[in-house]
Amino acid sequence: MNSTVDTALNQASEAQIAEHLRCCDADFIPPLAGRIELDSYARKLASKAERFEAWADDALVGLVAIYCNDAERRAAFITSVSVLRDWQGRRIASQLLEQAIAHANALGFEHLELEVDRDNASAIKLYEKTNFIAGPVHGRSMTMHLDT
Repeated sequence: MNSTVDTALNQASEAQIAEHLRCCDADFIPPLAGRIELDSYARKLASKAERFEAWADDALVGLVAIYCNDAERRAAFITSVSVLRDWQGRRIASQLLEQAIAHANALGFEHLELEVDRDNASAIKLYEKTNFIAGPVHGRSMTMHLDT
């Protein structure tokens, strides 16, 4: 894949988000479709999340979705990070995460959280490179946080 990658904010349609999630499903640990209904999740992301997107040849190749809705605590929650398998290893997730963090910070959010499967070593490594710190583990899920 030698196409240029462009980034955008909140451009993907609900259908494009759903298709992207279906294409990335097997790369989630555990697979996303086993935990949630993908079309409903895509609808929620399209309507309630800020979405940082990577596009190549009119295809959504990377997505970071964040909820910036807890103004009282000044806390934002990163709900989804995904990159199509053929596009992994190009810093797409890192760049989109950095954009999401900067956006939340610009809106006055000082605390970011996310949840990751404790067995997802590659995701944990990505989040640690972005300065997230491991927190409590509940079952398979570990909370990570970043104070900006």
